[in-house]
Amino acid sequence: MSFSDSESSSHGGAPEYKCFRQFSRDRLLHEMLGSTRTENSKSWKVLIMDKVTVKVMSHSCKMADITDQEISLVEDLFRRREPLPSMDVVYFIQPSKEKYTCSIVMFLSDMSGREPLYRKAFVFFSSPIPKELVNHIKSDTSVLPRIGALREMNLEYFPIDSQAFVTDQERALEELFGDVENSRRVETCLNIMATRIATVFASMKELPYVRYRASKELDESTEATPRDLIPTKLATAVWNIISKYKSSIPNFPQKETCELLILDRSVDQIAPVIHEWTYDAMCHDLLDMDGNKYVHEVPSKTGGDPERKEVLLEDNDPVWLEIRHIHIADASERLSDKFTTFQSKNKAAKLQQSAREGNELSTRDLQKMVQALPQYTEQMEKISLHVEIAGKINRIIREMGLRDLGQLEQDLVFGDAGAKDVINFLRTNQDTTPENKLRLLMIYAFVYPEKFEGDKATKLMQLAKLSHEDMKVVNNMRLLGGSSDSKKTTGSFSLKFNNAKTKQAARKDREGEEETWQLFRFFPVLEELIENLNKVKLPKKEYSCMNEPGPTPEPGSQRRTQSTSERSSANPHSIRSRRTANWGRARHSDDGYSSDSILRGASTDYKKMGQRIFVFMIGGATRSELRVCYKMTTKLKREVILGTTSIQEPPQYIKKLKLLSEKEL
Repeated sequence: MSFSDSESSSHGGAPEYKCFRQFSRDRLLHEMLGSTRTENSKSWKVLIMDKVTVKVMSHSCKMADITDQEISLVEDLFRRREPLPSMDVVYFIQPSKEKYTCSIVMFLSDMSGREPLYRKAFVFFSSPIPKELVNHIKSDTSVLPRIGALREMNLEYFPIDSQAFVTDQERALEELFGDVENSRRVETCLNIMATRIATVFASMKELPYVRYRASKELDESTEATPRDLIPTKLATAVWNIISKYKSSIPNFPQKETCELLILDRSVDQIAPVIHEWTYDAMCHDLLDMDGNKYVHEVPSKTGGDPERKEVLLEDNDPVWLEIRHIHIADASERLSDKFTTFQSKNKAAKLQQSAREGNELSTRDLQKMVQALPQYTEQMEKISLHVEIAGKINRIIREMGLRDLGQLEQDLVFGDAGAKDVINFLRTNQDTTPENKLRLLMIYAFVYPEKFEGDKATKLMQLAKLSHEDMKVVNNMRLLGGSSDSKKTTGSFSLKFNNAKTKQAARKDREGEEETWQLFRFFPVLEELIENLNKVKLPKKEYSCMNEPGPTPEPGSQRRTQSTSERSSANPHSIRSRRTANWGRARHSDDGYSSDSILRGASTDYKKMGQRIFVFMIGGATRSELRVCYKMTTKLKREVILGTTSIQEPPQYIKKLKLLSEKEL
């Protein structure tokens, strides 16, 4: 049993190439809901979903989109529903074995017997359905004649962005990397993850080279820990599912069409805690946001107290799309220019200003103003909203002294600062919040693990006035690093990352790239990994492949989009001298992702793109890593899609690190 043919395969720059989120939306609306609009079906239908599938649908489609497909009512599978025997119904449900006594039984209960709730049922499953469940459905002879369709949609991921999806596993970090190992919990977590990742490729009809970060043995006498093997286990599970798709899904490619790189959070422990200075990252780091939901106060129309209004910062907001990945200083300047330009050029604004100055308006002028007001008001509200948000962020930056802190963080990462600088900062900035001091020490501990041992660590934590719980957070970083409990060093507090040699710099400046703004120097490890993957230069010992490709790429593949004479980013060698902070000074950038190139990237011609690159981050990805995927899409001319268990904001990430250790230190 398999789903029907999708509109087109997208690999290799096919004519119907669509961006990731659009692909997901079209499959749900047209391939699933649209396919139920047959001659023998009723025009308006009921849509029934469960807890998982309603999330899948809501991440890709709006209610208006669903209504356009002649859906008049949306219901919850597990709630009591009124019988509508004259109407047809569409079921979009998850078929996992654990749900055997729930989703399938609920569907059969609705449609069996002499008086079913609905006339005819079109049933779609979010992931592969076990044969025993199919047989269970077929065994009910009263239901079979009432089934209009029974298909696997294989769409059980959650698009959160035009180029990103999550598997909706907020507790993956704790379940997979916790101090107390639970093999059953790990297996369940990885199985759900693998199933949902695989449905991305089933849905898009892509066959990937499945690469993963291989486990590393610390030495000949020490085996890799279970945590080291997590990417290997996930890659194996994903490949096993995708291999079955080759024979079960019509028109599924038989040769590799894209790349998948599976990583875990240990690949970069700095990215989740360092202050990222883009507008998007600052919004989620400094403001009290719930996902993409921002709440602000607007003047009351009745003259009373201000009203609280919720807005979503997402793809349908053109201002957000333009400025989300640029430096907060650049975003503030742009918004100020936009506000001034809009007021000076908009017809309604001009006429309103003229009326305020006492000039009489003609009937035609009034008519023009009334016609322009709705659009004017909507655009003005969007710009004003972002002006307010940017102003709030800049105020928080000043009040918290984040410029100096941000400079020190980046100097540590690039090897331009050390212990004396950290100690001096902690002594002279006593008002810095505990969270920011903890984030600073987490970066310091990762860059200089040998200087964060025993009494040195204790004294630093005491100087920062941090608690025992905060010390636990820094110590738990080793769990992500994969260090073995069998090789603990002596002392009250120990931090070793894979017994690595002393690191004097966690990053080195990228040759040929100058930051547009100061404090925009940091980049996640993911950026170099994607570039090396594109150049076919990932070290095979560190990054293995489940289905190893041949010595040369396929004809038509654009995996080598850069000349071989270019320097490999695996061997950067330029270290910049230390400088004083000057975050607001504009500099030239030729990396294809300066503030002026963001819009060019948003309007990429996908027909000219090479094969897709998928990256999956186990344990949560960051806003900076999402930004990198957009940057690399523009730079490499290949759509880079980020998948992850969840998006990590620094405060939530720190809380999760605390939960990794269930034992007292």
